[in-house]
Amino acid sequence: MLETQNTQAVKTLDLKMYINGEWTNSSDNKTREVINPATGEVIAQAAEGTVADARAAIAAAKEAFESGVWSDLPTVERAAYLLKIADKIDEKAEELAALETMNNGKPLREAGFDMGDAAACFRYYAGMITQPDGETYHVADPMQAMVVREPVGVCGLIVPWNFPMLMSVWKIAPALAAGNTIVFKPSEVTPVTPTKLIEIIEEAGVPKGVVNMVHGAGPVVGNEIASHKDVDMVSFTGGTKTGKHIMKAAADNMKKISLELGGKSPNIIFADSDFEVAVDYALFGIYCGSGQVCSAGSRILVEESIYDKFIERFTERAKQIQVGNGADPETEMGPLVSQQHMEKVLSYIESGKQEGARLLFGGERLTENGMDKGFFVAPTAFADTTQEMKIVQEEIFGPVVAIQKFKDEAEAIHLANDTDYGLAGAVFTVDGAKALRVIKKLRAGITWINSYHPTYNEAPWGGYKQSGIGRSLGTYGLDEFQEIKQININLEVEPVGWFKN
Repeated sequence: MLETQNTQAVKTLDLKMYINGEWTNSSDNKTREVINPATGEVIAQAAEGTVADARAAIAAAKEAFESGVWSDLPTVERAAYLLKIADKIDEKAEELAALETMNNGKPLREAGFDMGDAAACFRYYAGMITQPDGETYHVADPMQAMVVREPVGVCGLIVPWNFPMLMSVWKIAPALAAGNTIVFKPSEVTPVTPTKLIEIIEEAGVPKGVVNMVHGAGPVVGNEIASHKDVDMVSFTGGTKTGKHIMKAAADNMKKISLELGGKSPNIIFADSDFEVAVDYALFGIYCGSGQVCSAGSRILVEESIYDKFIERFTERAKQIQVGNGADPETEMGPLVSQQHMEKVLSYIESGKQEGARLLFGGERLTENGMDKGFFVAPTAFADTTQEMKIVQEEIFGPVVAIQKFKDEAEAIHLANDTDYGLAGAVFTVDGAKALRVIKKLRAGITWINSYHPTYNEAPWGGYKQSGIGRSLGTYGLDEFQEIKQININLEVEPVGWFKN
């Protein structure tokens, strides 16, 4: 629940947790400061959840699931709730976008797009669950076999800070559509719009216990959700290192998992591409969201015959990017989400310098024009990078790109696949056959040809290798939150006659 408190400097929000239909403080009444990354100001105090709070939320979700108050509803009624939530997101879109920018730092226009996508996601799954589903199989007489889809049960949903609202919706919408109850943990860094989303869900009339939210640290609340025996599934989006911890925590009770993790995605630009289009998407691929995007095109692979030309034009364009407070309508790239994350990104930049990469531009914290109290890092690019460099192999999650050259298709494919990740990738060329050949060789789950970043509710999202397990969005996103049950019907009810007596 968002309540406003007055302080000497700014109005701050009081962010409570939501457990079994009640807004509550943490069991020990501790809170955590929430910061505006553009100004360094405290904008909220969030309840700091404990293991006891997580267990209370899990118990409420279990009770609600077993009661059938949600899972037993006809799908048309569940869909009606989802449509109400979508309508309320639309009604509050301007307010939500402003809160998202204030907490995450992203430009206001980007936050606005996120709110539209969030509402559309709820509508998409509302429509999907009212369509016919299930299968029947003509097996050996006298049996008839059928398959039905059922909710998993209690689902633990853990989301990151880079798309606070949208990542929450990507999990909550299909989980609720499938008939599950949920225990939801937003990022402790960006809990503002997720809390507002839970308010909207409450306003829509979703029964108590169906949706529960616990704020707090990942090693405390997140670990309890991942390891608790009464949580039937955990769905996590975030870094690969944390994903591995969640996977291990979930293993003891063999719960279902869905992990959307990190990336080091290649953007391959051939000499025959539309040059200006390729440059434009290369900029968008890495600097949109300040590079804090799991699918960011953080490696640009350029055919050697246009390598120097590309670097020159890319540098020229990147130096014109307007960096600033996301609330300013002129801003094209905002701050990084926190001081801790800014320091991590700056350490990678220093690593690139020490390992011998050529710094083309950027590479420093920005402090002029009122940015001195925020967490701003200049758009940064390195050229002449090699495969063994940390800035080529590891996810930086900031506005830093490594540019490499290649000779031919084979080398481009080798370089593109030569990391532990496999989330996304793109190919730029006017040769359709070549584009498809290369895309089919990329070990990545999300790919584009002559484009970068578009995402659709209708299409699956997820990666290969250490970029995760499972898929979000589309029909696949609903499947993640369902169990498959086989039902066999005997059409001739007679003794089986297996035993003599």
